[in-house]
Amino acid sequence: MTIREALLVLADGTMFEGEAIGAEPDNGVSAGEVVFNTVLTGYQEVLTDPSYAGQIITFTYPHIGNYGVNDEDRESRKPFCRGVIVRDLARRRSNWRSDNDLDAFLRANDIAGLAGIDTRRLTRHIRDAGAMCGAFGTNEGALAAAATAEPGTSGVDLVATVTTEEPYTVGDGPLRVVAYDFGIKRTILRHLSTIATVEVVPASTTADEVLARKPDGVFLSNGPGDPEQVPYAIEAIKGLLDRVPVFGICLGHQLLSLAIGAQTEKLPFGHHGGNHPVRRIENGSVEITSQNHNFAVMADSLGTKAEMTHVNLNDGVCEGLRVRDARAFSVQHHPEAGPGPHDSAYLFDLFAEQMRAS
Repeated sequence: MTIREALLVLADGTMFEGEAIGAEPDNGVSAGEVVFNTVLTGYQEVLTDPSYAGQIITFTYPHIGNYGVNDEDRESRKPFCRGVIVRDLARRRSNWRSDNDLDAFLRANDIAGLAGIDTRRLTRHIRDAGAMCGAFGTNEGALAAAATAEPGTSGVDLVATVTTEEPYTVGDGPLRVVAYDFGIKRTILRHLSTIATVEVVPASTTADEVLARKPDGVFLSNGPGDPEQVPYAIEAIKGLLDRVPVFGICLGHQLLSLAIGAQTEKLPFGHHGGNHPVRRIENGSVEITSQNHNFAVMADSLGTKAEMTHVNLNDGVCEGLRVRDARAFSVQHHPEAGPGPHDSAYLFDLFAEQMRAS
């Protein structure tokens, strides 16, 4: 294999040298917001999570690609991330489920990558300075300008770039759920389809259009970017509250909070990983959770409109809420765990119970 030297330049001027992998980007440059993910396995699920739209994913685990990729583990129709950074890309895949290697997957999906850099140094830098934009590639002369010109994920509607264009149905469970696709993952749909027939609708679907489908419940999915830049979804959620049970995950959690008048904020470097401890306030139990978000609900903005149900034990971030006087609840973490632990899977059962009781 021919080695292609490449460079990563962050918006603050910090540089890392490495080797280009995956696809060759346009003009030799890929730009986006650089974040890090701490999962040990599940790199394909991470890469195909639409919540990473606009971002360059750095894996903290050093060896990535050792078990290859397969079509069953995709979380969406294609990767929406801007790129991937790894310490050591496995040159040989070994797993009975593997259909191809990671480098071929990246090339087939037009995703550029960078290998061979010190991802520990990069992660420490992001933790200290905060998530920031960057650019990497083989066109060294254009990288600094691309890094500073990249807008990042704040102030941009990224949901519109990942949502489905047409409604579709998944599963044949006894209940009826309308699921908003803000960037929904296939593992979420697999969980929902065990309890309901799920009608997935575009992010721009109005409350009246949803209610016309006569659902037993409405699901608000995960998705990328700044929740304040999705006003059409916030307006729709306002029209659904107290009309039908509502369950939100990740971006859906943030949008629900905005619909009740709470506020969100951007975290310094977000939560991206499969090992975040979360306490369930109701009974004090601790769940190890899968997370992927840069924005969070400000707990002190909930006021009397909602109560916080879960809290992140690392930094105290609001991880769940229950709306008062409405059949609506949400969590920031990912109970479907694709990838990650299954400690929070009970939340899908709570949603089913709420629908049956309404």
